Amino acid sequence: MRALPKLPRPRSLLIGTENRDDAAVVRLDKTRALVATVDFFAPVVDDPRDYGAIAAANAISDVYAMGGKPLYALSVVGFPREGGHWDVLGEILAGGAEKAHEAGCPIVGGHSIDDAEPKYGLAVTGLVHPGRILANSGAKQGDVLLLTKALGTGIATTAIKKGIASKELILAAVEQMKTLNKAAGEVFARSWKNVHALTDVTGFGLLGHLDSLLRASDVRAAVRADAVRVLPGVRALAAQGVVPGGSKANLEFLLDRTQLPAQMSEADRLVLADAQTNGGLLAAVSEKAAPRILKALADAGAPAVELGIVLARGRRSPGIDVIGALAG
Repeated sequence: MRALPKLPRPRSLLIGTENRDDAAVVRLDKTRALVATVDFFAPVVDDPRDYGAIAAANAISDVYAMGGKPLYALSVVGFPREGGHWDVLGEILAGGAEKAHEAGCPIVGGHSIDDAEPKYGLAVTGLVHPGRILANSGAKQGDVLLLTKALGTGIATTAIKKGIASKELILAAVEQMKTLNKAAGEVFARSWKNVHALTDVTGFGLLGHLDSLLRASDVRAAVRADAVRVLPGVRALAAQGVVPGGSKANLEFLLDRTQLPAQMSEADRLVLADAQTNGGLLAAVSEKAAPRILKALADAGAPAVELGIVLARGRRSPGIDVIGALAG
């Protein structure tokens, strides 16, 4: 992408690609701005209806991560014409439609191509007030970091593909990946004055998305590993080497900006960098408002953990200091 031409930036473009944020935001007028995002991927679970629901929830999450409300979506589909498994495609699309309906985000069309490997997702358009955008670039010294979901879905889906995931892990991972970030997103949007930065944890893992937030905000953070929730059995699977390639690449990319405890195992490091599908929302909120926001999240059915604190970077570059060890 470095070779792309440098073109004039429209004045209406409020958020583009500069900070690796979750979606673009374009101003319509004084009170309205459009949020635009797209995401799609190959199956991560065996059940096609679950796969469709997960892919839809994952795509819609980017709108919530900007403090916005989804308006409508377009399907993006790749599916093999040969074989005639149209019932499977129907289940995928039904799962996506049901999840989008739950989000109040009708699917109004889309595009499909003949593809050897199934792929599905959504291009989503949302709406946000231009003065209430929750970007990833406003974290301040003293802010508290909150995270709304457990880690480990990348490792879980790898285990599912290998046929070695426990029934407990499959149920927990599928349920979490299908859960919209709507409730948490609405809490953060209502608390916009005290939410200084927001993102969702997806393909770059917790450490990757936090790294982007910190670099965009020009700060550091201290993260308590024992506060992180992890899906059941994930740490044991990581210790057995059941880890997706993306999680390994995430960790390698972050090592020069992340201070990890010397005694932390490679497996636990990979859990912190594990590539997630429709992971939780990660927020930097004012210290004073944190207890109230935590209560509001719990009351909304989207409980969060207090993950750590934002620090001034001083003479150091933006980065992450991980303290302690994963619990359990």
